[in-house]
Parts: sequence; structure tokens; C-alpha cells
Amino acid sequence: MSWNPRQNPECPLSSDGALETLIIPRARDIGGFEVRRALPSPKRQMVGPFIFFDQMRPAEFITDGGIDVRPHPHIGLGTVTYLYQGEFEHRDSLGTHQMIYPGEVNWMVAGRGVTHSERTSAETRATRHSLFGIQTWIALPEDREDMAPDFEHHKQTALPEIDDAGIAARLILGSAFGKMSPVTMQSETFYLDVVLQPGAHFPLPDDHEDRGIYVTEGSVEIAGDNFEAGRMMVFRPGDAISVRAGEAGARLMALGGATMNEGRYIWWNFVSSSRDRIEEAKEAWKAADWESGPFRLPPGDDQEHIPITPDLERGIPRNPKAN
Repeated sequence: MSWNPRQNPECPLSSDGALETLIIPRARDIGGFEVRRALPSPKRQMVGPFIFFDQMRPAEFITDGGIDVRPHPHIGLGTVTYLYQGEFEHRDSLGTHQMIYPGEVNWMVAGRGVTHSERTSAETRATRHSLFGIQTWIALPEDREDMAPDFEHHKQTALPEIDDAGIAARLILGSAFGKMSPVTMQSETFYLDVVLQPGAHFPLPDDHEDRGIYVTEGSVEIAGDNFEAGRMMVFRPGDAISVRAGEAGARLMALGGATMNEGRYIWWNFVSSSRDRIEEAKEAWKAADWESGPFRLPPGDDQEHIPITPDLERGIPRNPKAN
């Protein structure tokens, strides 16, 4: 689908409703900082390959404040960090040391195993600052779950943009409207940052099976129903869908792609089609053998890590049959 919104500018939902699922995120504390988690949810495990979706709420930090996510492991997924405000300092066991700023993309493929940390830099801590953004996990196809880990960073200027009729959109991942992101993907995906002026209409791409939106600011109208910020809507495949920004405009993330061939087990930071594989990763992290084990700590941030606690140990991987 090429970009041509005037072909059918209204493009409303069908009268019987194409909204399959409405998700209201749950608040989660990640060490003194609250996030709103939309995926996975009791109603929907994934949207396309997206299996985890956290909004880092707009937060203000005074001097010396910030985020300190200590080194921790991942398997079977790719992580993408996208910021509206603020910055993160990323380090990983591949040797990557990369800052990320608003409009840029950090894409880390965990594959068979990677460790990383995310912290507010010392320079930013010296001043009053804010943080607002989205972090997602993308489940890897079953035949790519144990691929070698990798990392890519792309500047804002490298990402394709659409500017038209009250719409300013940036393609973060995948393909949409005849454009392609430079980020290397392992499955069919699209992920867009969309800013809408009041009353502007935005049609979702119609060449992806699974599609959803998450409203981060303002509100949108869909077939006469209004949805405020902090809501994720997932739509039925095949329906022509357009959203209209409310009186104050809107900012949203549009996401989706091909559905996975099956569900995934999720335990802590591990995603896999195999429960045994998750158990192996769990035992390897508990062993903390950074020299000969499968996990390494990030160079430059190897003096601490997030351990598996007794409370975490009692956790059960989510059923891969989840919707």
C-alpha cells in the first residue's frame, strides 16, 4: 500500500465494528519508575510479532535522579527503544555502548542470549530532565529464536517520514505505505510514530494481517467512539480502518505485522516457543558463570546484575496458547 490518504479520506470502520480488542494497560513499577504495560495482556498476547509493549510515562527527574536498569538477560526476542523525551545509555554484552535520543532507534536482537543495561547518563543526571517513550519486544520466528545476537542503532534522519494533511508519521520498523525502515527485521512488521493535528484522519496500512494502535497523547475517534491516551486498540484483519484525531490532536503508535505461527512462553525477560529453553536460560543466569556460561555482562557495566529472586523464581511462564 502506497501513501494516498485522499483515496478514501474517511475510511470508517464497518458498521458492525472492526475493533477486535480494547486493552487498558496495567501499571507496573520497575524499581521506582512506573510504566504502563499493554502487552502481553489477558486479552491479547501479541499484535503481529509485538509481544511486549510498555509506555514509560512522562516523568520529571531532579538533579541526580534517573533510570538505572542493571544488566539483565534476554533470549528469543528483539527489543526496540523509542523515546519522545529524554535519553538512555545502552550497554550490552556484544560490547555496544550507545546513547539513544528522541526519534532514534536502538534495536537489539537477543537471539540465543544477550545481556544489557539501560541507565540515565551522568551528564543528564547533572540537570533536571524528563523521560517519555515506548519500549517493545518483538518475538522472533521459531527458526530464528537461537540466532546470534545483534545490535543496530539508527538516527532519526535515517527513518522514512510521511508529512501530509495534518499527519506527521515516522516509520520505525518494517514496511508501510510503500516505504521501508532501514532496521533489519526477521519477520513482516510495521511500527509507526504518528502525530495528528486536530481532526486529521490517518488510515492504517492494509497490507498487514495484524494491526493495532496505542494512543500516547490526545485522543482519537473510531466509528464514533472516542479513545483517550493510554488505550490500545487491535483490529480485525482485512478491514479498512482510519482513525480521526480529537480536538487536541493525537499522537499514537501504529503496530503489527504477520501473526506468529504459535504463541510464546514468557518468563521474566525470556521469550521462547520452548518452555525447556526458558528453563535452560533461567538456570544459566542463576549460575552467573560470566566466563564460560552462555551469558556475559556488558563491558563497562559488569559490577552488578539483576538476580533471580525467590519471588521471581515462583513465576510460571505464560501459556503459549494465549490469544
